Amino acid sequence: MSPQNGSLMAPADLVHTFEGLLAAAPASVREARSLVRRELPGWGAEDLVDDCVLIVSELVTNAVRHGGAACALRLGGDGAHVYGELFDPGTGAPRMREADMEATGGRGLQIVDALAAEWGVSWPESGGKIVWFVLGGGCMPYGALHRASGAFA
Repeated sequence: MSPQNGSLMAPADLVHTFEGLLAAAPASVREARSLVRRELPGWGAEDLVDDCVLIVSELVTNAVRHGGAACALRLGGDGAHVYGELFDPGTGAPRMREADMEATGGRGLQIVDALAAEWGVSWPESGGKIVWFVLGGGCMPYGALHRASGAFA
């Protein structure tokens, strides 16, 4: 279900929002992670920070590698859910790849798919693409699962 067609989170549901422009540079991945770590705890979404950091890292990395220009990150949430979008002007369609066991890359969208409750791609009429995701709801965040089990205590 795309947010445009089925509205997983209506704009009125987004109590908190953040938007930022990121350069087409590898340092933008670190900047995006820092933005997520800074914003989400203030929204009451502490349990979603780790998953959101991983998803945003993967999406920004893809945008920097394949989009070739600045990208825009937009996050919104209500404390229990986070909705995110990453816009880049590239025309290539994101696709999950089968990475062999020896590969050092190619798993980014597999990570997004595993962590997000929903995700997809939309194509604005003005060009480029928006990769969107939703965290929260009935799914337990990866980080919360490991904290609860004491695996990384």
